[in-house]
Amino acid sequence: MTTGLTYSTYVSQIATLAVVPTTDPNFQSVLSMMITYAENRICRDLDFLSTQYANTYTMTSGDNQLTIPTGDFITIQTVAVTSGTANLPVLPVTKEYIQNVYNDSSSTGVPSVFAVYGGDQATTGLTSQYLIFGPYPSQSYSVLVTGTARPASLSSTNAQTFISTYLPDLFIMASMIYVSAYQRNFGKEADDPQMAQSYEGQYKLLLASSGMEEARKKFQSAGWTSYSPAPVASPTRG
Repeated sequence: MTTGLTYSTYVSQIATLAVVPTTDPNFQSVLSMMITYAENRICRDLDFLSTQYANTYTMTSGDNQLTIPTGDFITIQTVAVTSGTANLPVLPVTKEYIQNVYNDSSSTGVPSVFAVYGGDQATTGLTSQYLIFGPYPSQSYSVLVTGTARPASLSSTNAQTFISTYLPDLFIMASMIYVSAYQRNFGKEADDPQMAQSYEGQYKLLLASSGMEEARKKFQSAGWTSYSPAPVASPTRG
């Protein structure tokens, strides 16, 4: 059982710490951006297992470029091509490598390497991002892509999220760093110049333990296990 936050309890907690009523119009005006700041910072600092998923796309025969909607992934982690009943891993390389080694569109086969090519020119990457492959595909292959995405944000219509439920302490600290700017306590000229730094310090302490927990979930802790590092048992076993 968790002791996380809902949207209403989050707003109440922040308002209490900021010493303002929840109905304060200035507080209400910064609320959505405060949530965005806190959530984006946490998602950039922590590689959440819960935000990793897979999606399938279709590659066109003879076309080595694959279009992926920008909103599907923040970061792409793995790519595999389905050939028959096998999912064949495709390794990341530079686009210069593909342009030099696989520069003949008449030379086709099962793609074995890919490179991140860039975003669409029309919207400067707001709509689509491109991957290029080598060699050129000999048929319309199915492509399995895994990566990370931004989770849905906390709001009045989305009352609970992974962050608010399982990392409420980190969420509050990240939010209060933003609140420090709202309260004009962000720099040396502020009434309380240590306020932002204090919340920043607490955020970093909580971030360290949260990062370890995420590593344990993915069996990336000490010795590639899911256990917390044990300082006494640091030598490897024979």
